[in-house]
Amino acid sequence: MEKITWKPGNMLYPLPAVMVSCADRAGNDNILTIAWTGTICSNPPMLSISVRKERHSYPMIHETGEFVVNLTTEDLVFATDYCGVKSGRDVDKWKEMNLTRESGEVVKAPMIKESPVNIECRVTEEKDLGSHVMFLAEVVSVHVDKAYMDDQQKFHLDKANPIVYSHGTYFGMGRELGTFGYSVKKSN
Repeated sequence: MEKITWKPGNMLYPLPAVMVSCADRAGNDNILTIAWTGTICSNPPMLSISVRKERHSYPMIHETGEFVVNLTTEDLVFATDYCGVKSGRDVDKWKEMNLTRESGEVVKAPMIKESPVNIECRVTEEKDLGSHVMFLAEVVSVHVDKAYMDDQQKFHLDKANPIVYSHGTYFGMGRELGTFGYSVKKSN
């Protein structure tokens, strides 16, 4: 396999494309799309999002230290893109995308009802990294749509048709290729 060298850049793809909802102390809220996000710790459960300072949502998250990560699906791909390219300074994304605000249990930022998973977060640390500020956050509550639970209380996100973002394009997740540990599992 012959390779060429590119300039240094972010080539870690695909990434989850999530909608982050937030609110300021006055109750003004917004939704922004984030692909710079990820799990950073399992105990305590923590994740990170990276936001540009000039984004309308940045001061809201900075001020309150709270946000909600809302997982996205094929049904939400249009809204996911819209909330990433339109500014909340100019439009009400909730209204334009027919999204429903839903109250969380712990944080004041609203959840997106249409999302199959809502992850309430509290910021523990803020790191200015250059073009983006990374918010490290503890997961304080998780909400999942009952429609994707089976009789054994196992959650099946795959049935919600989640999406990912790769180099400017949104993709569906495709088919299952294996489960964790399958490479070393003993066959019967």
